[in-house]
Amino acid sequence: MFQLEPIAALATAPGIGAIAVIRVSGEGAIEITNRIFRGKDLTQQASHTAHFGTLRNRPDASGTESIIDEVLVTVFRAPKSFTKEDVVEISCHGSEFISQQILRRLTQEGARLAKPGEFTQRAFLNGQFDLVQAEAVADLIASDSDASHRAALNQLRGGFSKRLKELRQQLIDFVALVELELDFGEEDVEFAHRDRLRQLMLDIRRVLHPLIDSFSTGNAIKNGVPTVIVGKPNAGKSTLLNALLNEEKAIVSDIPGTTRDVIEDELFINGIRFRLIDTAGLRQATDRIEAIGIERTQQKMRDAALVVYLFDGKNIEPNELQLAVTEVRESGKPYLLVGNKLDAITDQKRLALEDILGETVVWISAAKQTHLEELKSALSARVLTDAAVQTGSAVVTNARHYEHLTATDEALARAIAGLDSNVTPDWLAMDLRVALQHLGEITGEITTDDLLESIFSKFCIGK
Repeated sequence: MFQLEPIAALATAPGIGAIAVIRVSGEGAIEITNRIFRGKDLTQQASHTAHFGTLRNRPDASGTESIIDEVLVTVFRAPKSFTKEDVVEISCHGSEFISQQILRRLTQEGARLAKPGEFTQRAFLNGQFDLVQAEAVADLIASDSDASHRAALNQLRGGFSKRLKELRQQLIDFVALVELELDFGEEDVEFAHRDRLRQLMLDIRRVLHPLIDSFSTGNAIKNGVPTVIVGKPNAGKSTLLNALLNEEKAIVSDIPGTTRDVIEDELFINGIRFRLIDTAGLRQATDRIEAIGIERTQQKMRDAALVVYLFDGKNIEPNELQLAVTEVRESGKPYLLVGNKLDAITDQKRLALEDILGETVVWISAAKQTHLEELKSALSARVLTDAAVQTGSAVVTNARHYEHLTATDEALARAIAGLDSNVTPDWLAMDLRVALQHLGEITGEITTDDLLESIFSKFCIGK
């Protein structure tokens, strides 16, 4: 553990509020704060104690120290703090003017203004947590749904990084033995037992594959699930969007082709944020503007994480429906079939349509707003098919982690193929080193200044 120069920043959101919190961390943080604080001597106080007093400006010509604010100062002594450095948190009144005056005084006494994410970066450098957990701090702050909160909290608590570290250490031990063989190349000795090495690599890949597969779900949970509503004109897409959002977001009309452009809004269902997208009806365009709208619909389908195909159960013909659903299936996207106008069709026709499709259909009446809860449950269930999300196991939400996990898996696959081909130890060691490099970059055991700058610059100032 080491302490760097003192830094200071506003730790709460800027703006007017009841209180604001200013954080100071680093060598001399307590002494710097004590020089502008009037109350108890902070340098003599125990860690994790709070003290009431005032913060003062520098003396004027007459020697008077004017009061900036009445504050509550909390002292955290190294290493029992977020950064493992000496830390002071100043709770003041939530005026931007007051906050700026306090920061000005702190810089006058020797602190400098913190850069984005610098407090969390120091916590990482001092071993408070690994790089995956550090990135989870930013995800936790940005979480806006129950699912994204759970995923970030799980990673903050260690998630998959602890398991990766254990496997990486075992692999390091084998790589050392393989490289030792290179020193005895002419004697044809084998220090790294090949069967045990193969088994270890297979074990690592078994850990990696569920993590890699979880990224599509994890990324959707973190950023919202792009859910496009498609179907023929007058199927009730805009009516459904309005009913789900409980507001008149889209224009509803009996005239086919009313929706010419893409309409988007957000809806939270069972802790998951869905980005609902209403689109132009899929048909042969009658004019240039409608053609543009239909092309945008097709683009949104390509970009979507989930497609809701809505059809008019009253007016659609079985063969027509079958052709349309076949096209949705061939898109390769996860989809949900939703039959509209349930109130206007017979049970016989409903069952006949389901029999032709050969799969489950969620039946609703968008206009009468019936069975919408069943639709919401089906939407969330379609996303939460990943057992990892349901059980709270590790879910990969970070594209950087996904890229390194994929690269690790590819390197191990090459190494296993090399074992099958009886490659020389130097070729085997090369692929194993690549795997170790990528595993180390995930957890931060291998870092560069550019990598840390890229990661922590995305954090808010004060965190």
